Amino acid sequence: MPTALGIPVLIGIRNRLRAENLFDTETTKPTQSQAKAPVSVGGPSRTTDGTFNDLSNPAMGSVGSRFGRNVPPEYAYPEKPPKLFTPNPRTVSLELLTRTKFQPATSVNALVAAWLQFEVHDWFHHGVNEQDQPLEIDLTDDDPWHERPMRVQRTRRDKTWSGEGPETFVTADSHWWDSSQIYGSDPEFAKKVRAFEDGKVRMGPDGLRPADLDEGLDFRGVAGSFWLGLDLLHTVFMLEHNSICDALKKEYPTWSDEQLFVKARLINAALMAKIHTVEWTPAVIAHPTTIRAMHANWYGIAGKKVKRKVGRIGKGEVFSGIPGSPADHHGVPYSLTEEFVSVYRMHPLIPDDYTFRSIATDEVIEERTFNELTALHSRERLQSIGIEHAFYSLGIAHPGAIVLHNNPKFLQRFERPDGTVMDLAATDILRVRERGVPRYNQFRRLFHTNAPRTFEELTTNPVWAEEIRKVYDNEIEMVDLMVGLYSEPLPKGFAFSDTAFRVFILMASRRLKSDRFFTDDYRPEVYTQLGLDWIDDTTMISLLLRHYPQLEPALRGLDNAFVPWNRTART
Repeated sequence: MPTALGIPVLIGIRNRLRAENLFDTETTKPTQSQAKAPVSVGGPSRTTDGTFNDLSNPAMGSVGSRFGRNVPPEYAYPEKPPKLFTPNPRTVSLELLTRTKFQPATSVNALVAAWLQFEVHDWFHHGVNEQDQPLEIDLTDDDPWHERPMRVQRTRRDKTWSGEGPETFVTADSHWWDSSQIYGSDPEFAKKVRAFEDGKVRMGPDGLRPADLDEGLDFRGVAGSFWLGLDLLHTVFMLEHNSICDALKKEYPTWSDEQLFVKARLINAALMAKIHTVEWTPAVIAHPTTIRAMHANWYGIAGKKVKRKVGRIGKGEVFSGIPGSPADHHGVPYSLTEEFVSVYRMHPLIPDDYTFRSIATDEVIEERTFNELTALHSRERLQSIGIEHAFYSLGIAHPGAIVLHNNPKFLQRFERPDGTVMDLAATDILRVRERGVPRYNQFRRLFHTNAPRTFEELTTNPVWAEEIRKVYDNEIEMVDLMVGLYSEPLPKGFAFSDTAFRVFILMASRRLKSDRFFTDDYRPEVYTQLGLDWIDDTTMISLLLRHYPQLEPALRGLDNAFVPWNRTART
């Protein structure tokens, strides 16, 4: 559709999903709370554990709260054997997901993959998996896996689940978009990251994150998936926090360390949310209508220039965007959902091999595999390569396309820092089943769109259609959600599926609309006018250039940091 027609259609889709695809999983309903938000000398501020975002329900979205649902409870029961293992997740991994040849997504750069994981580490964390009673996947005799059967640790159980209704799962981070991946979700780490001087966070003498932040981390959790790409983004946003502190201190010289810190965190978190909304997402779904729609989520259909010149047009979100509009949970207490987690399984984005080049000459500095860039090696690699050269190298490289036969090979035998060996592709398939997310066709129906009746309707690739038919024994209703997402034809400009986009258009808006720091409290009295201007004026490109001006030749002429960068002169 032309953009003028497409935007109202997208708004209509979102309104229907808000009305019909939000389900609460909490069993105890809060009464009107008499609790008051902790008083901070810095004014209204985010808490470490995510409590007191909604002042009438202080626990909403906080650490330990349940993941919600986008499908009715009767469709959210976790699968049990034998269906849980049908078809065999290892077979799906080997026959449909294995990367036989790297298929690049040429419209974007490899920072897209790093950024997504950086944000996911803020949003989704089911906690450390259960160590007892693993799920066991049978293997064929010729499978080279090192053990029989393959054992996959179960998702951490929700100890408050009564046993009635679908099983529930809880988050180990808050559900809020609060930059917890940098600032921490537990008090011990939150203190460790701070310098306690001028509001700043600690940085190492080499310009990287302090080495001692990695001491004592539980590598069985998200820390075990850390790598060089994440290290780059953690470092630059910690530097950005400190730059915000410098600007605030200049404007408010009498402010205390605490005042400077809480304001800088608010500003930094909102900046990440804006970059994700109006830069990352439009880069990966580069259709004219969706680009306009994502900008409208932040600035409204009137646009940034109008909003900056005349202010908000009314209180609603349509004309002037969600930030600054009234908070609204649309009748269901806020949480992120298991369905949202499932459609964000995009591991094909990650390449197996990396070439690091000089920003000055484009000459090769090092060539590495992903396994040489992981948590135990990232710091050493950045010290030898140089952070500006590492940014440049990801900026000129492509991520993988999110399609069948493009999961990284190294993730099919991923050796985590804690010693665990896993086939992450098989585990991804099993996790979606284990957590009660419907299979592809049922998922499509529950999101109010047509389900394919044949394998030829599922994908326009006839070879894939036959491969999927064989693995799923000619049963179209058994096709896993991930397989369907990776198989379906992509809309123009999209790097991921239309089915996934249905979930994003609901939940990406909800993350903003439910959060008081993006709605009722997105105002100068809370952020300062300097803070709101900082968010408005900063792009990912200007942020990178603020801290690494050497990147200027590679970014010259670009309007989005997530599209391929300029190659610099070769010697």
